[in-house]
Amino acid sequence: MSSTPRRVGLFGGAFDPPHSAHVAIARAALEQLKLDELRIVPTGQAWHKSRPLSSAAHRLAMVRLAFADLPRVVIDERELQRSGASYTVDTLDALLTEQPGSELYLVMGGDQWAAFTSWRQWQDIARKAQLCVAQRPDQVSNLPSNQPLPELSVQWLNLPAMPISATALREQVAGGTDPFNEPARLPPAVARYISDHHLYAAG
Repeated sequence: MSSTPRRVGLFGGAFDPPHSAHVAIARAALEQLKLDELRIVPTGQAWHKSRPLSSAAHRLAMVRLAFADLPRVVIDERELQRSGASYTVDTLDALLTEQPGSELYLVMGGDQWAAFTSWRQWQDIARKAQLCVAQRPDQVSNLPSNQPLPELSVQWLNLPAMPISATALREQVAGGTDPFNEPARLPPAVARYISDHHLYAAG
């Protein structure tokens, strides 16, 4: 007797901090991809980040707050617990082992999409999961033209343009901006956490 495969999404990132565009992407993925489950995966030791990330404990706490109101969301801590560099292909392999027969959907923003061919084993990633991209308005829709690319199957998520940057938010808080002054860009619970724990403050 055949059954419909489970549709499992994976949305990873530094989430330093998780902001309103992250939440909007997650909501769009759940609705438009008809996901049975969306796993939010905070990055562990990010191989591609030149700056040190905030502690795993702080980023995990903020992720739990940011996505708390969304249905069918699972906060997946595996990359935070993994020793050494953290790679998406390893997480996909683990999910395929844990949930055999499931269809995997890799959700990413436009900035991640623009750098996709720099990811470890990106060709394997494209074979293991459906690529689902939410474009940021400052990002081009194509991968770098100097890369030899196969025919990649990409599903575009439809959502309003939200020019929100975690880098800009960190810089503004470091410059003295109160996180609560950013209600359109930060979920209120995340703003409170940043304020209570003095994250990103200069000095």
